[in-house]
Amino acid sequence: MVIELKPVEVDVEPLVTRVFLKAIDLLGGLHKLAEFKTLTWLPSLARASFAVVLREEYLKTEEEIAELVGLTRQTVRNILRADPELAMYKIEHIDELTQEEKKELRVHTAGGIAKLAYKLVKEGHEEPKIFLEYCTQTAVALDIPWAYMVLKRIKGTDFPIHSAEDIREKLTGVMIKGRKAEEVVGELDYPINNPAELLHRIKENLKMHGIE
Repeated sequence: MVIELKPVEVDVEPLVTRVFLKAIDLLGGLHKLAEFKTLTWLPSLARASFAVVLREEYLKTEEEIAELVGLTRQTVRNILRADPELAMYKIEHIDELTQEEKKELRVHTAGGIAKLAYKLVKEGHEEPKIFLEYCTQTAVALDIPWAYMVLKRIKGTDFPIHSAEDIREKLTGVMIKGRKAEEVVGELDYPINNPAELLHRIKENLKMHGIE
């Protein structure tokens, strides 16, 4: 799936990715989408996720969002005005959708799901297992050994993490840029809601100590 976006002065992709993953989760996961032959919905969900995040987090106008995401202003307006409850009602009755509806996700429905996903993400309702897998693959792809080791060790950990004691023992022996992982996590702010947030706070901690 390839979506062309024009440059934007803010880094929206991390939050958009979280909203997109939550939207897929709300739909029952990729397995459910494949079962109903609705994988064609993914591009629409991705665009809707971008639109919602750009509006809610960065107060972008409909015109700005349309230009950045490559949609018409009316389509953006429909996404932002979508009713999450109505969208979820349709999804809960997915087996009753027509073949045409299964082939193409309606703008209102995509917008409603993205808005609900955004709300749940902001409230901390995310699937840690999905995040853990996504972050692990990213760490491997970027060749970040310490991140990979941290994620590997914390598998099975329930999020949110409320204190360093929740993960300190699991990280025994792991070195993060020359520092003991147990010491690093002891200096972080809690709670931590997901694996991505854990890696971000560790990275910020390293910067505070002049370690890049």
